[in-house]
Amino acid sequence: MKKKTLALVLATMMCSSMIAGCAKTQGEQPAAESNVEASAEAPAETTEAATEATSAEAAEDGKLADGTYTASFSTDSSMFHINEAYDGKGTLTVKNGEMTIHITLPSKNIVNLFPGTAEDAQKDGAVLLEPTTDTVTYDDGTTEEVFGFDVPVPAIDEEFDLALIGTKEKWYDHKVVVSDVKAPASEEDQAAADNVAELIDAIYVQEWTEDTDKQCEEAKKAWDALTDTQKELVEGEEADPDYFGRDTGDASKDDALNTDNIGDKEILVVSFGTSFNDSRAQDIGGIEKALAAAYPDWAVRRAFTAQIIINHINAREDVEIDNVEQALERAVNNGVKELVIQPTHLMHGAEYDELMDALKKYEKKFDKVAVAEPLLGEVGKDASVINADKEAVAKAVVAEAIKDAGFDSVDAADKDKTAIVLMGHGTSHTANVTYSQMQTQMEKLGYKNVFIGTVEGEPEETELSVVIDKVKDAGYTKVVLRPLMVVAGDHANNDMAGDDDDSWKSGFEASGAFEKVDCQISGLGRIADVQKLYVEHTGAAIK
Repeated sequence: MKKKTLALVLATMMCSSMIAGCAKTQGEQPAAESNVEASAEAPAETTEAATEATSAEAAEDGKLADGTYTASFSTDSSMFHINEAYDGKGTLTVKNGEMTIHITLPSKNIVNLFPGTAEDAQKDGAVLLEPTTDTVTYDDGTTEEVFGFDVPVPAIDEEFDLALIGTKEKWYDHKVVVSDVKAPASEEDQAAADNVAELIDAIYVQEWTEDTDKQCEEAKKAWDALTDTQKELVEGEEADPDYFGRDTGDASKDDALNTDNIGDKEILVVSFGTSFNDSRAQDIGGIEKALAAAYPDWAVRRAFTAQIIINHINAREDVEIDNVEQALERAVNNGVKELVIQPTHLMHGAEYDELMDALKKYEKKFDKVAVAEPLLGEVGKDASVINADKEAVAKAVVAEAIKDAGFDSVDAADKDKTAIVLMGHGTSHTANVTYSQMQTQMEKLGYKNVFIGTVEGEPEETELSVVIDKVKDAGYTKVVLRPLMVVAGDHANNDMAGDDDDSWKSGFEASGAFEKVDCQISGLGRIADVQKLYVEHTGAAIK
């Protein structure tokens, strides 16, 4: 999911009440739009009291001191929300005890707001809130003009009515809450946060150097030294507060499998990797444990191909995982004679090709080297080519999805008008035909309510909007989203199930075609029948 840089320039004239220029009376001509940019920076005249104040430090009478703050703005609907670039936040202005929050929306589809109910908004004399025109700048350099509004806030942390009307000229009722009020950052706080952001960006790289481990340590040390307020300010090209702050489970439940004393025979399990601790233990660890149980005479070790993920785990958890070259060097130094490599990749794609390239300079250092098939086996020349591996995986993942959704069978889900959408990664590699083949496999199995999509939208028929149309045109009214990936990591948690506008969950909800959208955050690697398939592939390589 692409990050977006907050570049809103706040309306220079903030409404603290419904007055001329920010509101109109029902039946009057709309006031002219204010053509303003928004800025993440607080106005220079922000008072000292506002700088120091927070919602926790409000005055004894429960009111905030006059000044400018940031605040969260939440609603009762995914169809009405702040532009994703602002992370659910707006700018709260307090003047003479009156509170107004400026919010920036994703588009110009909402043309008026009303502080009250939709019924009252349509009465004669109702004073409507007029939009401002806000400019959002994204990190790819593109800009977009959208509507913003200055909304009167009766109270903090208390729900209030806010009706809206869109371009279709129909009023809708909504409940909203303004909360989590914070004063603008001091220069000292921002500088400390920026330093950590730079340190994180420095290790968010695919190349390992002799300085990498030290850089990981320095980044974590600097993060730990920040206050909670400073941590929330961390924002870089890749850095954000979640890098260190997100809870992804107990890292101690995972075994990095990076020890020596390997012996003569080694199975090296090569994965892309994930920084999500729970998924790493259950999905990648599940496969590794299944192989160790099936082949007790062989030592099982781990390697990740994504140095970015290795660095993330190293910095956050102080756990070192070998990259492919380090794992191969470890095997050589331990005197391994027979080496079997089991990729956990789905297909013969780019990651697989890079693995084979890395292996070339080590092949002659072992008596025997064999590389097992990835999960879905041979690719095949076109979308019609399927195989036993694809059939086994299709049956396994659909069975788990159906069970987790509370159905007895695929047919039962179909009768309930429930579609299962499996989201893969996607790739520009020629192996992307694999996703089309998996759709063919679903159809061959009679799974007419199972659809294959990809984050990257490659091949084209797996792109989100295309998949939404397919599901909608087939008459399904409920959707279950589940990853078609070995791990349930960043893509599953954010691209699939996240709350941002560009997540798959948000996309299906925003279409307005489905009454229910559920997400199952569960990787392929924890499914017993998938583990069995990896065991079979490794066994074939051992022979």
